[in-house]
Amino acid sequence: MTLAIILLAAGQGTRMNSKKQKILHEVGGKPMVQHVFDTAVSITPIPPILVIAPGETGLHDLFGERAQYAIQAEQRGTGHATMMAQPLITGAVDQIIVTYGDMPLLQAKTLQQLAQSQAETGAAVSMLSVMGDPASSFGRVVRDENGRILEILEVAEARRRANAAELLAIREQNAGVYCFDAAWLWSNIHNLPLRQARSGQEYYLTDMIETAVQQQLRVEAIITNDPDECLGAGTRAEMVAVEKAFRRRANNYWLGQGVTLVDPDTIFIDPDVQIGQDTIIWPNTYLQGQTTIGSDCVIGPNTIVRSAHLGQGCRAEQAVIENATLPDHAIIAPFTHIKGTG
Repeated sequence: MTLAIILLAAGQGTRMNSKKQKILHEVGGKPMVQHVFDTAVSITPIPPILVIAPGETGLHDLFGERAQYAIQAEQRGTGHATMMAQPLITGAVDQIIVTYGDMPLLQAKTLQQLAQSQAETGAAVSMLSVMGDPASSFGRVVRDENGRILEILEVAEARRRANAAELLAIREQNAGVYCFDAAWLWSNIHNLPLRQARSGQEYYLTDMIETAVQQQLRVEAIITNDPDECLGAGTRAEMVAVEKAFRRRANNYWLGQGVTLVDPDTIFIDPDVQIGQDTIIWPNTYLQGQTTIGSDCVIGPNTIVRSAHLGQGCRAEQAVIENATLPDHAIIAPFTHIKGTG
């Protein structure tokens, strides 16, 4: 099965109140779109398709020829954005994953599970869902008495129905990540109904679920066991939550790899950092960029190591080390700033 991945990246994120597109803001040490792009690249050799707004240059500058680009000239919803990618991949693939460029915590294994589910069941679409709370703005996954998915119901629509309280209380919610049978997607997406949204009429990709149900085709859902995967950042306040989730994930990983984190709540470790066994990290320490720390080191407190390489048994306390390589057993005195050339 050949797989392509479409990343919806045309939104400007006006709530961010920024001069640059929201998905270019950094979380977890990288632009948020970089995380999901790297995940896409890791599971399929077909370059990701980025659906972008006219005149957008930031994504071109970031990814260059490693990506394919589709232009969404009008902001007419997720279904319309997906349509814009069709000329780039029609007939070329068996499966298509569609997701958002502002979901940086999505994991490769989750996307692989979605693709596997769609392939093995022959479903028109396999989707990712998450167990949320009644206050969530995510669409609800509505099932029948036999557990079969009937529709994805947006919150605004749920509130207009007579059984609104019952519908809004549904805990299973749509994460906005789908794996489609490619031929079925392109045969049906242009029949999506127009919906009234706050900014005008739009085509919702979620209506593809109801289309499949009406055709008596199979719809599958995988419920993620990591709600952090579904976090997005449309505001700077939401970026704080995403940043904390990255830190939780990184710190829990290194605790499981034999690294001591004296106070994980005050330790920041970027995703590309590597740390050796039995190293101790003290509070208020920042390990950033392409940093490697050998085994049996003691780093911190109050230390920044940025894109540097420390050998085994090194000690650095209240220091800043940037773009430098230190030999085994190096001892960095407090209040030292070491800055190499790379």
